[in-house]
Amino acid sequence: MNPSHATRPALALEPIVYVVDDDASLREALRSLLRSIGLRVELFDSVAEFMGHPRPDTPSCLLLDVRLRGTSGLDFQQQLASADIHLPIVFMTGYGDIAMTVRAMKAGAVDFLTKPFREQDLIDAVSLAHQRDRLRRETERSQQALHERHANLTARERQVMQLAASGLMNKQIAGQIGLSEITVKIHRGQAMRKMGARSFADLVRMAQALEPGHDR
Repeated sequence: MNPSHATRPALALEPIVYVVDDDASLREALRSLLRSIGLRVELFDSVAEFMGHPRPDTPSCLLLDVRLRGTSGLDFQQQLASADIHLPIVFMTGYGDIAMTVRAMKAGAVDFLTKPFREQDLIDAVSLAHQRDRLRRETERSQQALHERHANLTARERQVMQLAASGLMNKQIAGQIGLSEITVKIHRGQAMRKMGARSFADLVRMAQALEPGHDR
C-alpha cells in the first residue's frame, strides 16, 4: 500500500474504507471484496497503527473488530468520540451479544455484524456509513458557510437580524434600538442580501441555525 495515496489530489474525493482487525486473512478478504466494488481500502492490524496513519479529508468509514489486542473496539469508539473524530463505524465480531450491540448502536455505530456475515450485509453497511459521512460533511460545510456570511454583517445588521427573527416588527425594533423604522428596513434588507436569504422565512431559519448548539 502506497502511503503517498493519502496526499494525491486525484484521490481526494474517493470514499475510503478503513479496516481495523487483527485477523490478517479476514483483512485481505475484506480488501478483495470491497475493491471488487470499486472502493478504496486501507488495512490495519491495531488501533495504534490506524491512529498513526494520515487520513485524507474524504468520505470514509471504519470497519472495526470488537475484540482487538490492547484496546477493545467499543472503547476505541468512545475514544474517537472524545477526540471529536467523526468516523462512521461498522462493527464486526465473532462474539457478539445483545448488550454489546446495544452499547455500540447507542454510541452511534452504523451496524453490528456477527462473523461470519453475508457479503451483501457488509456492503450495505459500508454504503450506509459512507452516505452518513457525506451528509455530515455537507452539513458542516453548509454551517461553516452560514457562519462566514453572518460574520460579514455589520454589528447593527446582526442585531436587526436577530431581533427580526425573534418576531419583532420593524417599528418595534426601531423603538428598541433607537433607530428610525426606515433605517431598520435598510439594515434588514442588507442582512437578507448578505446572508443570501431568498425570503424572510429563510432569514429566520438561518438565525435559528446560528444559535449555539443548533448543529450539535
